[in-house]
This record gives sequence, C-alpha cells and structure tokens, in this order.
Amino acid sequence: GSNGPFLCGKQTTFEGGMREPAIAWWPSRIQPGQTSHQLSTVMDLFTTALELAGAAPPSDRVYDGISLLPTLLNGTEVDRPVFYYRGNELMAVRYGLYKAHFWTWTNGQDERSRGIDFCRGEDIPGVTTMQQVNHTDSPLLFHLGRDPGERYSIKPKSAEYKQAMQKLAELVANHRAALVPGEPQFNMCDSAVMNWAPPGCEKLGRCLKGPPSKPYKCVWTH
Repeated sequence: GSNGPFLCGKQTTFEGGMREPAIAWWPSRIQPGQTSHQLSTVMDLFTTALELAGAAPPSDRVYDGISLLPTLLNGTEVDRPVFYYRGNELMAVRYGLYKAHFWTWTNGQDERSRGIDFCRGEDIPGVTTMQQVNHTDSPLLFHLGRDPGERYSIKPKSAEYKQAMQKLAELVANHRAALVPGEPQFNMCDSAVMNWAPPGCEKLGRCLKGPPSKPYKCVWTH
C-alpha cells in the first residue's frame, strides 16, 4: 500500500506510521458525504462506545480517549493533544496542525543492511535518523497543514516556532504531571520463540534445540 505524502511507515512516529483514515456509517444518524478533520485515536473508540451505550465509566481513573459522538453526529471538531509514544518514551506531540518531535528514530543500520527500512526511499537529514536522536532541548516542529510529509522543520528562532512550542510544552508538562505509569501488558520476552531451527538447518546439521518456554516481562528500547 501507499501512505501518500506522509513520511515513513509503521514502527515510526512519523505521520506515515501513525495516520490512518476512518469511515463511520450509521444510517439516519450520521449525515452522509461529510468529511471531518477531527484528530482522534483508537482510544476514543472506548469512550465513544460507552456514551453510545449510555454507560458511565468508573470515576477513579483517567481516560485518554474522548467521545467522538459530537463529531459523528454534529460535525463538531475540538482541538485536543495527541501524544506519540514508542515504548515508554514520548517521541512527539501534536496539537492542531503543529507536531513536535522530541526524539527521532527509524531503524538501525543493522536492519537496513538486511533490507528492513521503515522509511524506504525517504532520507531526510536530521529527521529520518538511524540512531535514537534526542531533540528535547530543541524539538523538531512541523506544520502538518503546509508540510504533511514532515520534511521542512520550522526554524527554532522564528516567532511561529516560539509561539507554537510554548503551547506544546505546556500540554506536555500537564500530561506528564498527570501521567500514572502502568505495567506494560504486551512487553513480553521468551527466548524459546527465537528461530532455533530455521528451515533447511537439517541439511546443514545446524539445528539447535531451544530452551523451555519461560515468558517474562521485559523492557523494549524505544
């Protein structure tokens, strides 16, 4: 498939790895032929389903999603931040049409030498970095309306950069202050699932016997 003008692909926090279209269909309730630019995430499906069901969620926790019913039924659009994580690291944040990258990373040279490239044919110096590059002191800022491909970062000394980053920094600070880290549910490792006996190893006499399966929680590098 093609992600059109958007940068890179899955496994990255660039738009080509994160942005997806969505189609909503509800005869007699959702007006046909509408186009919405409401920024949303899959976490919004939970809160939207709750409102549709008339259910009140427990009040003793924070919910990351918002209800999309006002958007679906009335075309209402609201500004809300979206935080892009890779593992446990906050890589980027978007609010409105501005998106700031605190870290950039695609995939390393070891993978690229084996033909694995998350940004195939898209090499932007300082942006599509093969190493984990920390831009926290001076985040890379893009205006996705003018530059949906995240190719031309806004100059840090410009008034636009300073004004946009002031708002984004405030949103990130509030996000981190209220964040309650959870225990990873999917970060599981198990040495037994490694490819100990790949096809053809019998002919070479190089098959290895894997260890017993012992899944355990582990930390992934971002």
